[in-house]
Amino acid sequence: MSRYSMNEFVKQTQQQDKGEGLFELETPRMLEINLNGQIWAKAGAMISYRGNIKYEREGIFEHGLGKLFKKAFTGEGTSLMKATGNGKLYVADQGKKISILHLQGESIFVNGNDLLAFEPSIEWDIKLMRKIAGMMSGGLFNVRLEGKGMIAITSHYEPLTLLVTPNHPVYTDPNATVAWSGSLTPEFVTDISFKTFIGRGSGESIQMKFSGEGFVVVQPYEEVYFSDQQ
Repeated sequence: MSRYSMNEFVKQTQQQDKGEGLFELETPRMLEINLNGQIWAKAGAMISYRGNIKYEREGIFEHGLGKLFKKAFTGEGTSLMKATGNGKLYVADQGKKISILHLQGESIFVNGNDLLAFEPSIEWDIKLMRKIAGMMSGGLFNVRLEGKGMIAITSHYEPLTLLVTPNHPVYTDPNATVAWSGSLTPEFVTDISFKTFIGRGSGESIQMKFSGEGFVVVQPYEEVYFSDQQ
């Protein structure tokens, strides 16, 4: 068989069942959801499916008025779609690398732009970072997830997890911060020398400072989202 024949291409790239359950990494940048019931996913993330699956955009009052008002501030970044039915659903987000986490009662904060999918058994809430919203393009928000079930998060390239201990706080660039453990509450600090060190524009002197016990996930990329992005 020719190395570059169509048959060889199909063989090399064909979908394969790994038997890993509800969430399965079909490739490092594509998530297969073996749906039997319901799932929440980032709106616009569906790239393919087969089976009997119904899609609905998140209803205005689906999660109560509190979340509705928060969404008015955060824009489209938190829009979710609900997939219901039986079949295989494939989701991805701009070719970003996908990481699967199985929460077993723990909580985690995820940057709103980096949340790809999660089970309905997971409780979630939008948290606004008001202190720096006016200082950065499009502001900044995150989603707190807690409970038992699967979640999928995304990062540009490979994520790095940094451990935070009481004697060793961690400082991060907000635009490069993907997630952090629920035990941590970031502070926002400014440092002119940090801005000079990075050598970029207006907002980079703002840092997130994580103190206590936990972890922070960062990516080698700065995600900048504008509030009028559709």
